[in-house]
Amino acid sequence: MDPSLIYIIYGDNPKLMVKRILDEIDLEKEIPSRDSLIGIKPNLVVAKPYTSGATTCPQLVEGVVEYLKSKGYNNIVILEGSWVGDRTQLAFKICGYENLSKKYNIPLIDLQKDSYSNYEVDGITLSVCDSIMKVDYLINMPVFKGHCQTKITCALKNMKGCIPNEEKRRFHTMGLHKPIAYLNKVIKQDLIVVDGIIGDLNFEEGGNPVQMNRIIVGKDPVLIDSYVAQLLGYNIEDIPYIKMSEEIGVGRTISSDDNIRELNRDSTPMTIPKTRLVEELTKNVEESMACSACYGSLVHALDRLNDLGYLDDFSGKIYIGQGFKGKRGNGIGIGNCTKGFEKSLSGCPPKAKDIIEFLKDCIY
Repeated sequence: MDPSLIYIIYGDNPKLMVKRILDEIDLEKEIPSRDSLIGIKPNLVVAKPYTSGATTCPQLVEGVVEYLKSKGYNNIVILEGSWVGDRTQLAFKICGYENLSKKYNIPLIDLQKDSYSNYEVDGITLSVCDSIMKVDYLINMPVFKGHCQTKITCALKNMKGCIPNEEKRRFHTMGLHKPIAYLNKVIKQDLIVVDGIIGDLNFEEGGNPVQMNRIIVGKDPVLIDSYVAQLLGYNIEDIPYIKMSEEIGVGRTISSDDNIRELNRDSTPMTIPKTRLVEELTKNVEESMACSACYGSLVHALDRLNDLGYLDDFSGKIYIGQGFKGKRGNGIGIGNCTKGFEKSLSGCPPKAKDIIEFLKDCIY
């Protein structure tokens, strides 16, 4: 697979979606041998189901496991170390991974209980769990979501689950960004499968889930994270560890949409209920049969604009959804379906970053 490319598929059936995208990239050719130890690293930061927006969907991981086994790869382990305030074993149970382990006979490795070794990178010493370093091929499966300290969390930050608890505490005293970047010099990710089905709006531990119905796959964690930053409404410079990672040679940031390969278009409706915060953010939105990916981008954009104070006095209407195809109006439209409106932003779906700039111009 070309490391300069990102593959995206939309839908609401994670297992089938991920199998299709792994076939598309011909993952079988990527793995050294049938005997290779393949490690899957989800995001199980807390013991909450994936519908909370905090953790990796078990059906997505199941799809990866079924694909691997169908190709003759049976030496698979799932590794994770939850955050300091939670127990990994409880997360394995609550998040559906114990059942996954029993069904496919896959060991679950609790990195909170693992031994560790120290590694020095450019004068910085980092402690990394031994089990993660023994893996021959590492599949990182983060959730694409907001974060209260680093603004986003995805491929690069998900590696923080591969260090002992004391090191996690130390990372915070170091400011998070620099140690996250350097940790990714120590740990090599071979494939990244991003869970963009449901992710939290702005907290790592969930609570304000937003449905986005997409899976993003690539090999370069810097490329992936720089793209996800834009999807969540940020400039790459807003998340320092992304540029730091590029500067020390972990990967390269996205340069254009030529890096993107979309396998389909989203046509799946929203199915999860809106939280109180999402209801408040979308009080001026007129939605008619909006696809979840497009609506999710709008929610992320509105959250950023609300933080910046742009929505304080806004009383206009924003239109979104397939129900507005072929219709004309004087309001503000988001997405290709609203191209008949006086002011409309193209995209299917548009990025939150583009929505932010568009709405800024419309509001002021």
